[in-house]
Amino acid sequence: MSTLSLMILIDPDAANSSGLKKHKAALKMRELRGFLTRAKSAVGLHGEVSILLASDATIRTLNRDYRKKDKATDVLSFPVDTFHVDAPKQAGDLAISLDTAQRQAEEHGHSLQVEVKILMLHGLLHLAGYDHETDKGQMARREIALRKEFDLPAGLIQRTTTSRGRKR
Repeated sequence: MSTLSLMILIDPDAANSSGLKKHKAALKMRELRGFLTRAKSAVGLHGEVSILLASDATIRTLNRDYRKKDKATDVLSFPVDTFHVDAPKQAGDLAISLDTAQRQAEEHGHSLQVEVKILMLHGLLHLAGYDHETDKGQMARREIALRKEFDLPAGLIQRTTTSRGRKR
């Protein structure tokens, strides 16, 4: 595996904000890279994956520009068009809001590190072609199995189905 096959980046525009500095200090990057390697393999993804750890403001901009939803969210997935012949061997990119991840970690009683892993796993499943908004539960079942494999608490799909009335 090349060193570029997995990359975790901190949003340079947000890296100077005090909130993002606090979040970055709470993260164990080596552990996250190891998790990303194992999770990518378990999901069955081939190719490069890069992850941008960003602020709510950056995620909101990405969500607005690419999904036409003018709000922050926890994780965005940008799969590479596998049918494009000239595309490098990439699986895609993820963008994770550390601001939202911190709030969700506090809400669910675990660390920011654990929440980022949950978001990574969810995003990787999207990069692999799963879509919980249109499938018949395949992504939810796969996420549950992988969360058990990686000893992670309730994932995003399970949270939304057990928290009726809560809009994501």
